[in-house]
Amino acid sequence: MNKIEKLLRKINKKDRDALLSILEELLTSKDTRHLKPTKLQGLDLYRIRKGNFRIIFHKEHGEIVLDSINVRNENTCR
Repeated sequence: MNKIEKLLRKINKKDRDALLSILEELLTSKDTRHLKPTKLQGLDLYRIRKGNFRIIFHKEHGEIVLDSINVRNENTCR
């Protein structure tokens, strides 16, 4: 089981449904500008922020590849 699957099992149903809808839209849609992806400085990675979730991905041969999904918590900015 990878980290993304483990995260999806740990979060509540409401957050899981919201996250899965964003992931589905990201992976199936050709135009992702409405999700407001931000290029990470100095890297070839992009980030989408949605609530407490940070989705990190990169583009490879025109395909989107998920790198990680992080959950923001009270210890994130310390």
